Amino acid sequence: MVESYREAPEISASAWLNTEEPLSLRALRGKVVMVHAFQMLCPACVMQGTPQASAVAECFVDEPLQVIGLHSVFEHHRVMGVEALRVFVHEFRLAFPIAVDQAAENSAVPVTMQKLALRGTPSVVLIDKQGLLRFSHFGRLSDMQLGGMIGQLLAE
Repeated sequence: MVESYREAPEISASAWLNTEEPLSLRALRGKVVMVHAFQMLCPACVMQGTPQASAVAECFVDEPLQVIGLHSVFEHHRVMGVEALRVFVHEFRLAFPIAVDQAAENSAVPVTMQKLALRGTPSVVLIDKQGLLRFSHFGRLSDMQLGGMIGQLLAE
């Protein structure tokens, strides 16, 4: 869990996929938000993280929960552009909204990834109904552990 809760910073995105309008964390208050940070060339993201994010979106479809993908490219920038991401999203049938993390001016690490202090991909961030960061984790989480934390936040 996060040591001390703070308001979740807004997602800085250069583009959005699978949504008509850009999503705002402030507008999502009242819902639990799960942010799945990934790169499409990250093996753990492809094999574990994105399938888990899809499963969470499907399992909690009737709950006040929003899954958001965050494509945070911090390496191999040239081959992971928006058009390649569109193909990836289509091929892997990802249905949840996906933000393309905004490139930083003076860093290879994109803006939202920096604001959330993420250490790599895949990462999971959980935001409670009040918009506070409640959990951040780099690497794989078991489905049971993640589901339990989401259930706890939904019950609050």
